[in-house]
Formats: sequence, C-alpha cells, structure tokens
Amino acid sequence: MKKLFLDYEKYNESKDFKTDCDYFYHPDNKGVKSLIELAAFSLVCRKCEEAPCVSACPKDALEKQKNGMVKRYNMRCVGCKSCVIACPFGAICSELIDFYAHKCDYCLKGLNGEAPVCVKTATDKEVLQYINISENKEKHIHSVGENLVVHAIPWRKKPKKKK
Repeated sequence: MKKLFLDYEKYNESKDFKTDCDYFYHPDNKGVKSLIELAAFSLVCRKCEEAPCVSACPKDALEKQKNGMVKRYNMRCVGCKSCVIACPFGAICSELIDFYAHKCDYCLKGLNGEAPVCVKTATDKEVLQYINISENKEKHIHSVGENLVVHAIPWRKKPKKKK
C-alpha cells in the first residue's frame, strides 16, 4: 500500500521546501507542516523528563503524553515560540509553531493510486513522496501513524557505562 514518505533529514537540508495542499476545508492550508511537526515530536524530540517546553508554554498548549511524546494543541497555541526557546536541544522547529493551525488529512482516500497534491507540487521531490514503503528501523525509516512513514535519525540516550 502506498503511503506518504517524508524524509525529515532531507527536509532539514532543504533551503526552501514548499508544496501546495488540497485540504478540502481550508484551501490555504499547509498540511505538510503538521506532518513535519508530528515527525519532529515523535522522532527528534528528546522526551525530557522535566519537559521544559511544556513548562514554558503560557497557554498550556503542550502536553507530555504517557509515551513521553509531546503533543501540541493547536487551538491553545498562540505561536509565541516560548517552547522553541525553552527546548535545550533545539528539537522544536520555530517555523512549525505557527499561530494558525495546519492539518493534513492525507487526502489518500479517492486518489486511485495517484499522488496527492502535496507530493506533485513539492519543490524537492526527495523530501515528500507517495510510494510503497514500510518501516525499517535499521535504515531509520519509521511508521508514524497509519499513513505516514518518516526517514529520521531519532535521538537515543546512550546507556551509562557501568563502573
């Protein structure tokens, strides 16, 4: 089954990645931003025990979930970027934290095997693709939800050496 494939590593190298979106309810949507945010929070975030990004948010828009992943509530977020400043690892990208919420509905239903608009209009064809792909953790390819596969090198805490 074809899925959206986001190469987060190539996205970060890209100078000016842009794409259109065909989100039915909001034509000016930049749905791919929500995919990039999801990839960052699930794979790049260090999942700090204290989560300074969550504490720094003046509107309680961030929440640390039981699995350690941070979730952003777009309707609470005012785009102040306090979380970006508070993150000691720079794992939260400032360009993702907009005041306006962006949503990806994957628009995969009814495509009949054809690539969605975001893939067709992507300025860098290696960043976003619509392909048959499955998870391969050895190659840093991770399933993030049912319709998204992301290439990202996740941070892993190294175990302490025993003395």
